Amino acid sequence: MAASELYTKYARVWIPDVEEVWKSAELTKDYRQGDGVLQLQLEDGKELEYKLDPKTNNLPHLRNPDILVGENDLTALSYLHEPAVLHNLKVRFIDSKLIYTYCGIVLVAINPYETLPIYGSDIINAYSGQNMGDMDPHIFAVAEEAYKQMARDERNQSIIVSGESGAGKTVSAKYAMRYFATVSGSASEANVEEKVLASNPIMESIGNAKTTRNDNSSRFGKYIEIGFDKKYHIIGANMRTYLLEKSRVVFQADEERNYHIFYQLCASAHLPEFKALKLGKADDFHYTKQGRNPVIDGVDDAKEMSSTRNAFILLGVNESYQLGLFQILASILHLGNVEVKDRDSDSSIIPPNNGHLSVFCELMGVTYQDMSHWLCHKKLKTATETYIKPIPKLQAINARDALAKHIYAKLFNWIVDHVNKALHSTVKQHSFIGVLDIYGFETFEINSFEQFCINYANEKLQQQFNMHVFKLEQEEYMKEQIPWTLIDFYDNQPCINLIEAKMGILDLLDEECKMPKGSDDSWAQKLYNTHLKTCALFEKPRMSNKAFIIQHFADKVEYQCDGFLEKNKDTVNEEQINVLKASKFDLLVELFHDEEKATSPTGAAPATGGRTRLSVKPDKKKPGQASKEHKKTVGLQFRNSLQLLMETLNATTPHYVRCIKPNDYKYAFTFDPKRAVQQLRACGVLETIRISAAGFPSRWTYQEFFSRYRVLMKQKDVLTDKKMTCKNVLEKLVQDPDKYQFGKTKIFFRAGQVAYLEKLRADKLRAACIRIQKTIRCWLVRKKYLRMKHAATTIQRYVRGYQARCLAKFLRRTRAAIIIQKYQRMYVQRKYYKRKQAAALVMQCILRAYMARQLYKALLREHKAIIIQKMVRGWLARQWYKRSLTAIVYLQCCIRRMRAKQELKKLKIEARSVEHFKKLNIGMENKIMQLQRRIDEQNKENRVLSERLNSLEISHATESERLRVEVTRLRGAEEDAKNNANKVTSLLEEVERLRKDLQNTQKEKKAIEDWAQTYQDEMEKMISELKEQNHLLKNEKNDLNRLIQEQSQQWTDKMQRALKEETQQLENDLNEERSRYQNLLTEHLRLEEKYDDLKEEITLTVNVPKPGHRRTDSTHSSNESECTYNSEFAESEEGTRGGEDVSKGILDMSLFLKLQKRVSELEQEKQSLQNELDRREEQFQRARARDDEEHKKARGAELEYESLKRQELESENKKLKHDLNEMRQSLRGGAEAGSGAPGSPAYTVLLDQLNASNEELEVRKEEVLILRSQLVSQKEAMQHKGTMTEPLPYIEDVQKLTDAKEISQAYMGLKETNRLLESQLQAQRRSHDNEVEVLRGELQSVKEDNNRQQQLLAQNLQLPPEARIEASLQHEITRLTNENLELHSDDPKEYKAYRISMLRRMVDLMEQLEKQDKTVRKLKKQLKVFAKKINDLEGGQMDVSPGQTADEPVHPVNIPRREKDFQGMLEYKKEDELKLVKNLILELKPRGVAVNLIPGLPAYILFMCLRHADYINDDQKVRSLLTSVINSIKKILKKRGDDFETVSFWLSNTCRFLHCLKQYSGDEQFMKHNTPKQNDHCLSNFDLAEYRQVLSDLAIQIYQQLIKCMENILQPMIVSGMLEHETIQGVSGVKPTGLRKRTSSIADEGTYTLDSIIRQLNSFHSIMCHHGTDPELIKQVVKQQFYIIGAVTLNNLLLRKDMCSWSKGMQIRYNVSQLEEWLRDKNLMTCGAKETLEPLIQAAQLLQVKKKTDEDAEAICSMCNGLSTAQIVKVLNLYTPVNAFEERVSVLFIRTIQTRLRDRKESPQLLMDTKVIYPVTFPFNPSSLALETIQIPGSLNVGFLTRV
Repeated sequence: MAASELYTKYARVWIPDVEEVWKSAELTKDYRQGDGVLQLQLEDGKELEYKLDPKTNNLPHLRNPDILVGENDLTALSYLHEPAVLHNLKVRFIDSKLIYTYCGIVLVAINPYETLPIYGSDIINAYSGQNMGDMDPHIFAVAEEAYKQMARDERNQSIIVSGESGAGKTVSAKYAMRYFATVSGSASEANVEEKVLASNPIMESIGNAKTTRNDNSSRFGKYIEIGFDKKYHIIGANMRTYLLEKSRVVFQADEERNYHIFYQLCASAHLPEFKALKLGKADDFHYTKQGRNPVIDGVDDAKEMSSTRNAFILLGVNESYQLGLFQILASILHLGNVEVKDRDSDSSIIPPNNGHLSVFCELMGVTYQDMSHWLCHKKLKTATETYIKPIPKLQAINARDALAKHIYAKLFNWIVDHVNKALHSTVKQHSFIGVLDIYGFETFEINSFEQFCINYANEKLQQQFNMHVFKLEQEEYMKEQIPWTLIDFYDNQPCINLIEAKMGILDLLDEECKMPKGSDDSWAQKLYNTHLKTCALFEKPRMSNKAFIIQHFADKVEYQCDGFLEKNKDTVNEEQINVLKASKFDLLVELFHDEEKATSPTGAAPATGGRTRLSVKPDKKKPGQASKEHKKTVGLQFRNSLQLLMETLNATTPHYVRCIKPNDYKYAFTFDPKRAVQQLRACGVLETIRISAAGFPSRWTYQEFFSRYRVLMKQKDVLTDKKMTCKNVLEKLVQDPDKYQFGKTKIFFRAGQVAYLEKLRADKLRAACIRIQKTIRCWLVRKKYLRMKHAATTIQRYVRGYQARCLAKFLRRTRAAIIIQKYQRMYVQRKYYKRKQAAALVMQCILRAYMARQLYKALLREHKAIIIQKMVRGWLARQWYKRSLTAIVYLQCCIRRMRAKQELKKLKIEARSVEHFKKLNIGMENKIMQLQRRIDEQNKENRVLSERLNSLEISHATESERLRVEVTRLRGAEEDAKNNANKVTSLLEEVERLRKDLQNTQKEKKAIEDWAQTYQDEMEKMISELKEQNHLLKNEKNDLNRLIQEQSQQWTDKMQRALKEETQQLENDLNEERSRYQNLLTEHLRLEEKYDDLKEEITLTVNVPKPGHRRTDSTHSSNESECTYNSEFAESEEGTRGGEDVSKGILDMSLFLKLQKRVSELEQEKQSLQNELDRREEQFQRARARDDEEHKKARGAELEYESLKRQELESENKKLKHDLNEMRQSLRGGAEAGSGAPGSPAYTVLLDQLNASNEELEVRKEEVLILRSQLVSQKEAMQHKGTMTEPLPYIEDVQKLTDAKEISQAYMGLKETNRLLESQLQAQRRSHDNEVEVLRGELQSVKEDNNRQQQLLAQNLQLPPEARIEASLQHEITRLTNENLELHSDDPKEYKAYRISMLRRMVDLMEQLEKQDKTVRKLKKQLKVFAKKINDLEGGQMDVSPGQTADEPVHPVNIPRREKDFQGMLEYKKEDELKLVKNLILELKPRGVAVNLIPGLPAYILFMCLRHADYINDDQKVRSLLTSVINSIKKILKKRGDDFETVSFWLSNTCRFLHCLKQYSGDEQFMKHNTPKQNDHCLSNFDLAEYRQVLSDLAIQIYQQLIKCMENILQPMIVSGMLEHETIQGVSGVKPTGLRKRTSSIADEGTYTLDSIIRQLNSFHSIMCHHGTDPELIKQVVKQQFYIIGAVTLNNLLLRKDMCSWSKGMQIRYNVSQLEEWLRDKNLMTCGAKETLEPLIQAAQLLQVKKKTDEDAEAICSMCNGLSTAQIVKVLNLYTPVNAFEERVSVLFIRTIQTRLRDRKESPQLLMDTKVIYPVTFPFNPSSLALETIQIPGSLNVGFLTRV
C-alpha cells in the first residue's frame, strides 16, 4: 500500500519527544513521494515542520484509530510499534484505571500504588472456569489459564513474574498463589493452601527490605512449586531461592534498610521472652542504622513481628525454635557492634570485655577468647606448616562482616528448608504449577556483581521467552496452514555466550579467584584482552580501566569491577566456623551440621517425598569432596542453579507476567512515559510486539470479518459461503496479496491492514452519513417551507376574518349605542321626576308626624303628673299611720312589762312565806284522805276481783310504767316552765339587740347594694372584655387546632413512613436471619459430605475394604438421636471405624491436634447445652408432677364412677329383663291368635320397631365409638405428654459418643435441639399473648352460647323423647369441650378444680355411654332372636298357603350391615419398612413410574402409614418411619443430586409431607380449611412439631440443592445467551481482537442463545408444575433463577471491556424484555423476579444514556440507584465505542459522578455475589384431597400396604 494513501491530510502520526518520549501530531497537508518535510500540527495547536531523515527517509509511525485505543490486548492494535503500545497502556492506566493489559501471551501489570478492590473472592469466582480471552486482563486470568492447562493437558505449568524492584512482582505472585489456594482447595484437613500463603510473611521478613525504589523489595529470587494431586487439589509446595543479597546484612545505602526481621526484633525488644536478647532500638546497632531511615511509613514492625510468629506457628515451627532463630538474629546485630582497633599497621585487636562480643558469645554459646582471637587472626596453610597470622583492622572488619553474612545465609537456608518440610505432603504429587518471582533487568549508576548476576538471569529468561513466543507463532501459522516464512527476531545467545561460555566473563572471574594474588584490576585487564576486540557486545568505558560495558537485550550496562572477586569468592574464616560448630547452642550446631553436604549458602536440601524435586544446587558429590565443595564460587553456583531453573521452565508451559513501575515516586495512578518505555524495552514486551509485527499480527475469523466489514460489500458480493465472500471482497479492497493470508478458520493481516480497512469502513460510513444527512436536511427544509407556507395562508385567513368581524362588531356597537342613549335619557328624566315627588311626600310626612308627637307628649306629661301626686299622697298617709301604730305598740309593751315585773315581785314574796306552805299541806292532806278512801274501796274491790287481778297484772304494770313516764314528763314540763319564765327577760333583751342589728343590717344592705351595682357594672365591663378575649382565644384555638391537625397529619405520615421502614427493616432482618440459618444448614451439609469423603479417602489410603455406608444425619432433633438405625448402617459404621483405626497411625499430627482442639471445644459446648437441657428437664419434671397429681384426683373420680356404674347397670338390667319378658308374652299371644303373619298389624308394628331399633343401634354405636376415641385420646395424651421431647435417652447417647466426628454430629444435634426448644418457648409466649384476645371474645361467646342454648332448647322440645336425650347428650359433650378449651388458659388453680369437675362430668357421660352400649348389645341379641323367630313364622306361613300370589313383595327380616368407610390410613408391618422406603423413595424415578402419579402421591402414602402408626399409638414405629424417610430422601439426593427432575420431585413431596403433618396435626391454625372428615383424620397420639422442624430443614437443604443444580445448568448459558449472542442481528459490530481471542458474539452452531435460556426456564417451570410444587415455592425458585441470570450477566459485563458499548446495552435491554415477557406469560410478575434484574437493567441504561454534561450526571445518579458507586464508575471506565462515531466517557465526567455519589453508604464490593440464595419459606398449603379416596397404583409395588 503506497504511503500516499496513508499519509494524507488529517492522518495522525507519532513523533519523538524528549519529555513525553512520543508526541501525537496531525498532518495538515498530504504527503507526496519525495517530500523531505511533513507539515504537522500538534495537539496543542502548534504548527510544526517535521524533517525526514534524508538517508532512510523513514516516515513517522502512524497512530491507530481511536476505536482501537484502550484494547485489552496490545496485539489487537493495527499499528504495532512502541508509541502505540505506550499510548494504549497510558490510556488504560490513567483514563480507565485498568492496571492489566495483555500483550500476546504476556500479561503487563502496572503497579497502581493503591489498593484496588479487584482481588476479592467474588472476583476469583468470576474468573474461575472462564476462558482467558473472555474476561478482562487480570492476574487471576493467567492463573486460571495455567490451572486449566495443567488439568487439560496434564502438563506442569510455570508463571514467570518479573520486573524491577517496586514493580509489584511479589504482590502478583501472592495473588496467583491465593487464586490457586481458593479455586483448588486442599485435599486434606491440613489446610495446605493456608500454609502456602503463610509462607509469604516469613519469606518477606527474612528476604525483603526497603530500598530507594520499593518499601518491600524482594532481595532474592524464588521459585515456588505448588503441588496438586490427581483431583487437582493442593497437596503441598516447595520453594527454591536464588542469590540472596547477603551484603545487605552488613551494609545499606542511604534511605534503605536491612532485612525486615531485624527491625521487627528491635520493635519487639520489650516483650518478656526477648529480654535475654538484650536488644534496643534499631538506631543502636551498626547493621540497622546505616540507611539512617529505620522506619517505613504506615508499617508497624511490632505488628509485623506478631504476623511472622503466627506464620511460624502455622508452619509447625514451635516457640523454642522461634526463640532460637531470634537469638541468632540478635547475635548478628551484636556482632556488627563489635569494635576492632588497630594494634599496629599489620594487626588488630578487640578490647577485652567488649560488651557486644560478650553478648554475642553468650547468645551463640561460644567462648569469648576463641571468638575474639579468630576475629583478628587467620590461619595460613602451606604444604608443610601451618601459620597463624594477625590481620589488620580493615581485614578484621571484613572478616567480621563475612561471618555475619554467612550466619544469616545459613539461617535463611534453614528457614527455607523447614518451610519446605512444612509444605511437603506424603501424598504423591501428580502435577505442579511453579510461580517464579525473580528480579527484573536492573541498571543503576554503580552496578556491581549482584546486578551482573541479575541481568545474566534475565538474559537467560529473555532467550527462553523469545523462543517460546517464536514457537507459538510458528504453531499458529502451521495450524492455519499459512505458508511459513522465517521471522527474524533478536537472539541474545551471543550475550549469553559472552557471560557463561568458555573464557567468558564468569570463567575468567573464577580463574582469577583461584590466583593467589588475583585482583579486580588484573581481572579487568584479562577481560579487555579477551573480549574487547572479538565481541561487539563488550565495550570498555573511555574514562575507566576498572569497568566494562555489556550490550544486553534491553540496554547497555556499565559494571564496576571493584568487589567482583571478593563477592564471587564469598570467603569465610574456617576457624571462625569451627568455633561456631563447637557451640553449646543446638540450633547453631544444626545450622552448620553436615556443611559438606551444602554446596551453597543459597542451596536447599533435596525433597524426600513424592516426586523428585529440582534444587538450586547441582547433584550431591562424594563425601570425599566435601572440603572443596563449599569453596565453589558464587558465580558458578548461580550458573548451575540457573541452568536447573531453565531446565524446569523448559519442561513446563510458561505464562508470563511483566510488572511495570509507572513512576519512581510511588504516586498513585501517575504514568511516567520515560520510565515505562525503559521497562517495556527491558522486560521484552516490545520484543513480543516486534515478533508479532514481523508476521501477520492481526487475525480475524471469517464470521467476524464478515460482520465487521459487511458495509464494504455489495449485495451481489454476498454469497452463502462466508469464506468465499470474504476472499472475493478482500481481493477487491487490498490489491497487494502479500498483505494478507487466508487460513483454515482465520484471515491473517500484516501490520496496518486492519487500520486501512477501518479507514475504508469509516469512509464508507461517513459517506453514507453525509448522504443521509443531505436527504434528511432536504426533507427537513422542505417540511419547514411547507409548514411556513401553510402557516402564512392560515394567518391570512384568520386576519381577514378578524377584520370582517371587527367591521360587523363596529356596526353593531353603533346601533346599540343609539338605543342605549334613548333609553338612558328617558331613564334620567323619569328618575329626576320620581326623586322630586318622593321628596315632597317625605316632607309632608315628617311635618305631620312632628305635630302628632308634640300633642302626644303634652297629654303624656299631664297623665304622669297626676299619677305622681296620687302616689306621693298615699305614701305620706301610710308613713303617718305606721309611726302611730309603732308608738302605740311600744307603749303597750312598756306598760305590760311594768305590770309583769310587779306581779313577779309579789309572787316571790309569797313563795317565801309560811302560810303558803301551810296552804299547800292542807291541800295535800285532803288528797291523802281521799286516796285512803280510794285505797279502802280498792281493797274491797280486790277481794271481790282477785281473779281479775291476776289477769290484769300485765296491763297494770304497763299502765304504771306509762304513768311513771307521764309524771316524769310533767315534772320536766314544770321545770321548762320555770326556765321559760327566766328566759322572758333575756328574750326581751335579745329583741332589742336584734332591732339594733336590723338597723345595722339595713345600712349594710344599702352599702352592699351600692357595691353590687358597682360590681355589676365592672362585671359587665369585664364580661365584655372576656368575650373579646374569648373570641380571640377561639380564633387562636381554631388556629392551634388546624396546626395540631396539620402536625398530627404530618406525624401520622411520618409514623407511617417510619412504620413502613421499620417493617421493611424487620422483613430484611427476618430474611437475613433465614438466610443465615439456611447458610448454616448448607455449611452443615457440606461438612457432612466432606466427612464422608474423608472417611472414604482414609479407607482407600489404607486399602481396607468396607461396605457402603450412610451419612449420619446431624440435622435431626433429639428424637432422631434416639432412633435405632438399620443393620446396614450399623455394619457400615463398624467398617468405617475399622478403617479409621487402621489409618490412625498415618494421620497428620497437625490434623490430630486440630481435631483434639475441636473435640475440647465441642465438649465445652456440649456441657453448656447439657446444663441447659438439665434445666429444661427439671421444668418438665415439675410440670409432669403437677399433671400426675391431677391424674390421681381424676382417678378418684373414676373410682366413684365405677361404683355408680354398677348400680346403674343393675337397675338397667332389671328394666331390660322386664321389657324382654313383656315382648315375649306379646309375641306368644300374637302367635296364638295368628296375628304374626306377614302383613298383619302386629307384624308391621314389630318390623317398624325392629327397623327403628336397628337405626338407633347404628347411631348409638357410631356415637359411642367417636366419644370413646375422643376420651381415650385425651387420656392417653395426658399419660404420654412429653414422650416425644424426652431428653434422657438423647443424653445417654451423647455420653456414649467418643469419636471426634460423632461428637461434632452430636453437637449439631444439640444445637438443633436447643433451637427447637427455643421455638417451643416462643410458641408458648405467643399463646400467652393470645390469651388476652381470647378473654376479650369471651363475653361475646357467652352471649352466642346463650342464644344457641335457647335455639337448642326450642329444637329439642320439637324432637321425640329418644332423640331429645341424644341431642342433649351431644350438646353437653360439645359444651364441656368448649369450656375445657376456654378454661385452659385461665388461672391454674381454678383450672385444676374445673378439670376435676370436668372429669366427673365425663365420668357421668361415660356412664351413660356404657349404658347405651350395653343397651345396644342387648337389643342386638334380642333382634337376632326376633329375626330368627320371624323367619320361622314366615316359613310356616309359606307352607300353610302355597297359593300365595308371587307378585306380592317379600319383606326380608335380617338387617344388612353397612360397609365401613376407609379411614385414610395404611397399615404395614415393621419388617416391611425397609421395603416401603426402598420402593417408594430409593427406586422411584420421576421419569419412570412417577410420571402418571397424582402430584405428591408418595408423600400422601407415607403420611397415611404414619397415621396408622399414630392410631395404634406405636411411638417406636413413628420414630423409625420418619427417620428412615428422612435418611432415604437424603440418600437419593446424594446419589442423584445433579438431576433437576429428581431434586424437584422430592422437594415437592417433602413439602407436601410437611403440609400433611401440619394439616392433620390438630392445631387450630392449620385446621381452618379442613373438611369435617379431614378433621377426623387428625393425629391423635403424638405431637410431631419437632419432626416438622426437621422436615423443614430437610426441605431447605433440598431447595438449596435444587438451586445449585439449576445454577449448574444455567451457568454456561447465561453469558453466551445474555451478552455474547446478538439477539438483534447487526446492531453491534465486532471489533478487532488480539491473540487472546474472546468468545465470538456470532451465534455459531452449538452456542447458547436467549432462546436456549427461555427454553430451559420453560423446562424448569413445567417440571415443577408437573410435580405439584407449591405455587409460592415456584415463585421463589423463579426469583432465584432471575437473580442468578442478572448477577452473572452483570458480573461479566463489569469484567469485560468489549461488552460495555451502546449497542450491547440495547441488546441487554431487549433480552431483559424477553425475560419479562416470559414472566407475564407464566403469571409470575408478582414474585419479585423482575426486581432482581434491576441492577442489570440500570447497567444497560447506563450504557445507552448520554454521558457529557452535569445534567447527565444527575440523571445517572438518580437512575442507577440499584448499582453501587464502584459498579457505576467501572461501567463508565469500561465504556468502549464500537464505531468511530461514538465518544468515550471523559475522565472529568467520571470524577463528577464520583463526587455526586460519595455520600452513598454502600458496600465497596464490585461484583454481585452469585452464590447468594434468598431465604426460602414454605407457606402452609393445605390439600383438599381426601385421604380415604386415594388409590394406590400397582406400579409402585407396595401391595404389602393394607387400607384401613
